[in-house]
Amino acid sequence: MDFLERFRVQPGTKVDLSQHDPDFTAGFADRKAVRKRVKANQKRMDELQYLLYAEDRRALLIVLQAMDAGGKDGTIRHVMGPLNPQGVRVTGFRVPTPEELAHDFLWRIHKEVPGKGMIGIFNRSHYEDVLVVRVHNLVPPAVWRKRYGQINAFERILAENDVHILKFFLHISKDEQLERLTARLHEPNKHWKANPKDFEERKLWDRYRTAYEVALSRCSTPHAPWFVIPANRKWFRNLAVSQIIVDTLESLDMQFPKPEFDVTQIKPE
Repeated sequence: MDFLERFRVQPGTKVDLSQHDPDFTAGFADRKAVRKRVKANQKRMDELQYLLYAEDRRALLIVLQAMDAGGKDGTIRHVMGPLNPQGVRVTGFRVPTPEELAHDFLWRIHKEVPGKGMIGIFNRSHYEDVLVVRVHNLVPPAVWRKRYGQINAFERILAENDVHILKFFLHISKDEQLERLTARLHEPNKHWKANPKDFEERKLWDRYRTAYEVALSRCSTPHAPWFVIPANRKWFRNLAVSQIIVDTLESLDMQFPKPEFDVTQIKPE
């Protein structure tokens, strides 16, 4: 199965999330076999990360977005967890600080973009400014409507400067979200994650879905594609995300740099 093409939002298409089954597993049913494949992907990702770092010519930016309890943290832990932490930086974007609000909405994002040789992972991102901002009417429509084009322009600048971008929307159902949020109330080791606001936000599910559909439709481009990942089954989510990352890194045809001296002339003593 070509995961890149199966889950990519083709540029110019209108996304209707009701047409994307969050329970979809592409015929995979053996969880044990899938987990072995994920481990194989992690091993390959580790090799490719080493090559990315050694080549030092480009960067990889991974953007994770989802409804509350959609699995962003779990994806980072179970897919990217084994990567060398020296070459990876995870940035979580929360409510903007006063300093951040004093700048344009992309200011806090741009300074967290990974440098060459690095992998950057965004847990939430600049898309919050056309999602939560839109749903809660935090700025006038005339302001957030301009941001789709501004985001596309920003991502094009990154791509033209050798930052490869992968954006994953982890798609869960409303019932699955309720199950996960409720588990936080009943399992002591998840109490720390429980937040009454999550249940309030759930009431705005339809508004968030509409906001996501517009963002996915308007901001999936050849240089910064969106992928809608079925995420009700965490094991399949991990497979899909890891495979897309591996396939993308392999497509870059990275090469180890040649030494600047003749290594055969070095005489170890």
